[in-house]
Amino acid sequence: MQWMVWTPVTAWFFVFIGVMLCCMTVWEVVSPTVARKGFLPIVTTRGDRLFIGLLGSGYICLAWLGLTDLPLWYGVGIAAAWLVTVMRWG
Repeated sequence: MQWMVWTPVTAWFFVFIGVMLCCMTVWEVVSPTVARKGFLPIVTTRGDRLFIGLLGSGYICLAWLGLTDLPLWYGVGIAAAWLVTVMRWG
């Protein structure tokens, strides 16, 4: 039987996602969200924007890997900027 190899970077990625979800839960309990419309063409809540931002960030990283030979860290920077933009103004 083969096991999935967890590198430290992979483990920290999933820890980061879990911490973000826990923080969003606490934030929701302390200050309930109000649905609003930003630059996205739909009305969204904080959780919606987090999901859209994470999904978009994943696609940005995959496109970066598939379309360029540059280091992935540049793509991660663009993906992080996308996530922050969606969370703030989405």
